[in-house]
Amino acid sequence: MPSPEPFSKRVLEWFDQCGRKDLPWQQDTSPYRVWVSEIMLQQTQVKTVIPYFERFMAAFGDVQTLADAPEDAVLHLWTGLGYYARARNLHKAAKQVANVLDGQFPDTIEGLCDLPGVGRSTAGAIVSIAFGQRASILDGNVKRVLARYRRVGGWPGQSAVHQRLWDVAEQYTPTERCADYTQAMMDLGATVCTRSTPACTLCPLAADCQALANGDQRDYPGKKPRKIVPVKATCFLIVRSAQGDVWLEKRASSGIWGGLWCFPEISDPQTSVQHCLDRWGIEPITVAPQPGFRHTFSHYHLDITPIIVALGTTPHAVMEASGQLWYNLSNPPQIGLAAPVASLLEKLASHPPQTE
Repeated sequence: MPSPEPFSKRVLEWFDQCGRKDLPWQQDTSPYRVWVSEIMLQQTQVKTVIPYFERFMAAFGDVQTLADAPEDAVLHLWTGLGYYARARNLHKAAKQVANVLDGQFPDTIEGLCDLPGVGRSTAGAIVSIAFGQRASILDGNVKRVLARYRRVGGWPGQSAVHQRLWDVAEQYTPTERCADYTQAMMDLGATVCTRSTPACTLCPLAADCQALANGDQRDYPGKKPRKIVPVKATCFLIVRSAQGDVWLEKRASSGIWGGLWCFPEISDPQTSVQHCLDRWGIEPITVAPQPGFRHTFSHYHLDITPIIVALGTTPHAVMEASGQLWYNLSNPPQIGLAAPVASLLEKLASHPPQTE
């Protein structure tokens, strides 16, 4: 195995030739911009993050603006990006930085890890990229590169394997060009040392990659033990007023789709009418079940059956602050929506039901 210096030298030489240098968060670099990008990039690909990041920066250009924003405004711009706890933690952390830390981001791993949603690897990326200090990272891309290079077996979710990879990451992290090295390692895993079809002929580490030498690079890192993914089912009750507005309710801040606006959920389509009677004392004039679809989370599948219910009259309006609202399809409010809810609302807006 090469010593740390030749390893990082080859990685940095590759970065100078092939690394990504025009990503939006690489322009006008600041701790705030780097932090937002790193939170968005957790479990999400760069190409997906870019438009979200640009919209986010346009709306919340600094940490104070983000801290002062309503949670709904933050979740609205996060809609579709998934893992919504990241957005809620981002908002909480912004308040902590703006109101407790006088707007200054910590420049140490320990200080950054005190912020909601920031772990060791994310903190390392911020310290190295935003502050130019030596700090190791171990995101999914870097785990893959190092596991193959040193042929570290086992699933990285196991504590012993995870710690072994951290030891390797620490060993190879240089003391100079820290920001470039951090970006280079992420780029190497994302564009060359990919999960299923690694481009080993293009890799600067190919000459002494242990997995490549053994021809088993696709076996590293080890896969998570497979388990049966449970399937759950629910019905989305899409209640439309006489004016065509749609009833939404805000979910609790914890749990799936925490803090987002959703349709009421019922377990059985047969209870649609009773739900409306119980809620508003109004019997629907039509009940129309729609084709079901599956929404997949990281730990289970959710089979969703939408049921469009039309009311002949409109119940009294409610204020958004109460956690309930009539959603105007032609002039939608700026709120956070669960991805399948946003998709169904878009379909309703573009293909309104036919009226007699």
